[in-house]
Amino acid sequence: MKSYKNIYGSLLMLVAIVIAGSGCSKFLDRKPLTATLNDLNQGALESQSLGLYNTLRAYAGFSTLPWIDFNSIRDDDAQKGSSLTDGAEINAEFETFQYTKDDWATNTYWNDHYYMINLCNKELHWADSLKVTDDASLRNVGEAHFFRAYSFFELVKAYGEVPLINYYYTSAADGIKAKSTVTDIYAQIDRDLDSASKLLPLNWNVGGTNRYPGRLTSGAANTLWAQTYMFRQQWAKVVTLCNAVINSGQYSLSTNFTDIWKDGLNGAGKNGPESIFEMQSLVGANGTNWNGSQWGTSQNVRQGGADVSWNLGWGWNTPTQNLVSAWDNSDPRKSMTILYSGQFDGGPAQGGYGATLPPYNAASPGSSGSLDQPYWNKKVYSDPAMRQYTGQINGSGGADWINHRILRYADVLLMLAEASNELGDGATAEKYLEMVRARARNGNSSVLPHIAFSNQAQMRQAIKDERRWEFAMEGYRFYDLVRWGDAPTVLAPLGYTPRCQYYPIPQKAIDLSGGVLKQNPLW
Repeated sequence: MKSYKNIYGSLLMLVAIVIAGSGCSKFLDRKPLTATLNDLNQGALESQSLGLYNTLRAYAGFSTLPWIDFNSIRDDDAQKGSSLTDGAEINAEFETFQYTKDDWATNTYWNDHYYMINLCNKELHWADSLKVTDDASLRNVGEAHFFRAYSFFELVKAYGEVPLINYYYTSAADGIKAKSTVTDIYAQIDRDLDSASKLLPLNWNVGGTNRYPGRLTSGAANTLWAQTYMFRQQWAKVVTLCNAVINSGQYSLSTNFTDIWKDGLNGAGKNGPESIFEMQSLVGANGTNWNGSQWGTSQNVRQGGADVSWNLGWGWNTPTQNLVSAWDNSDPRKSMTILYSGQFDGGPAQGGYGATLPPYNAASPGSSGSLDQPYWNKKVYSDPAMRQYTGQINGSGGADWINHRILRYADVLLMLAEASNELGDGATAEKYLEMVRARARNGNSSVLPHIAFSNQAQMRQAIKDERRWEFAMEGYRFYDLVRWGDAPTVLAPLGYTPRCQYYPIPQKAIDLSGGVLKQNPLW
């Protein structure tokens, strides 16, 4: 991980203005005089859209450590992990809420999201210049609207007010802009997702076969849109959008919870029935055709010392003792989410591969023959057969073929349950909560009993608990706690105070704007 961190740490942190303005050819600011719609369908907008997926996969702010820092290890269920000295500054910044205004991870998170926004702005500029009307190009336009909304949503959650740069330009001076209100950012997100919902296809099937696995659909746009309304507690709109996804008939819960996380040779688990949107990663035989990401590598088991037979990754994003202690052992998802050092991995029935892990040495973490942490994120546990196939074997620290499951159907069901409960519809809340619990129960009537609606407060707590267990280690909980208003209580022992809801704007971004961009008021 250190070489990766050094690459990003050595990059000059550029505010959106400079990223967007520099390196842009002037011809992009006018209509391509010789382009035709046929040319566009075969490569112009299509290639730009495919570049958005590549940015999602390859840029750290979306795919690895900075994303994990902001979205996962700030909660009470996940921690940095790795070794004591690796990325030690992250412990203070994100685990104990001693936020910093200038650091490689925080700068990269800001940087990469504005880079994505600028790519979307450029694609939409091209589309507008060419006045495209054909279906293929309009689908591309829908993809650009989705990714711009996705990026602004992550920024507004992390920072609150941010610059609303929703236009393309070639002069850096044209991008110097003050922050916009949270309301204005959400209004832009609404416009983008309204467009994406209308322009993206229901699916990419041709002759009954998904031609482009992992490519965006109207279901992805509606799911993300529902998430944004959850943050604004606009419950009726959440209900409408979740019902649209459900009634589309495109998605269902995977039969077994473990099926979601499989990444084996046959591709099982990837883009399964529950998948609404996931970042695609691929590594071929012996590392050929590498189109991977470091999402899985950054989180897999880490082993220090001379023995590297279990050094499968960088070891970030590991379960806390709090999660292990709070989670009822009778919930089958616990053994499918938490991988224990020194124990049998549970075999295929529990998302394992029939191996026993080396122990954790609490007295000497990382000593030879032991692992660096007592617990690991089993949702990215790498398949030994894939390690052999790709050549990313013990000691190489790689699992670059693992997809990031960004949007999945269980979230739609639990959002609908929560919104229905807040609107006083306890029967619907009970119904969709039970669907998720029944899948986790998997026919074992002795665990996860049915929760009947009693009152709104009782059902509210049940849904909160269910989201914690269903999405453990996936990066949902911190922002769930924030939007519920529970963060000041639940995270107070870790150092959280109300001002920690929003991260400070990177100081280099403020400096490069000439002071037009102002720091968050509490920082």
